[in-house]
Amino acid sequence: MSMSLNRVQLIGNLTADPEMKQIPSGQMVTTFSLATNRTWTDDSGQKQSKVEFHNLVAWGKLAEICGQYLKKGGKAFVEGRLQTRDWEGQDGVKRYRTEVVLENMIMLDRKGESMGGGDMAAGAMAGGAAGVAAQQGDDGGFKPADGGQGEEEVSIDDLPF
Repeated sequence: MSMSLNRVQLIGNLTADPEMKQIPSGQMVTTFSLATNRTWTDDSGQKQSKVEFHNLVAWGKLAEICGQYLKKGGKAFVEGRLQTRDWEGQDGVKRYRTEVVLENMIMLDRKGESMGGGDMAAGAMAGGAAGVAAQQGDDGGFKPADGGQGEEEVSIDDLPF
C-alpha cells in the first residue's frame, strides 16, 4: 500500500486584487497571487530575505468569497493542493504553471483596518482577525467555515498547524 499527500498551507499577502470570472459551464473561478517572505542569517552573520510568489486558484463558492473579500495587500491563510498545468504557447513551446488549488481560506486582516500596506499578522494571529473563512464542503461545494453565520473571531488556536 502506498501513501501520498498533496497539502499546501500558506500565510501571506496578496500581490494584486483577485481576478474572478465565470467559465462557460457557469462555474466561478478566481485567481490571485500570494507573497510569502523567508528570512534567515547566512554563514557570515548577514540577515537575508527572499520573497516567494504563489499562484492560487479557487473554484465555486470559495472563488466568489475570495473575489469579494480579498484585496491587494490583504493577509490571508490559504490551504489546498499543488497542481501543475501544461499547454503549448503560440510559439509552439510547452509552458508549465504550478498553482495551489484552494480548499480553505481565512482572512487575517483585522476589522476596520485597510487592506493595503503594513504587516498585520501579529494582531491577526493574536486573535483580532476578521473571520471571513470558507472551506470546501463534503458535497464538493463551498460553504462559509462558520456555517454561514457571518463573521467570527479567528484565534491562533483555530489555525490548523
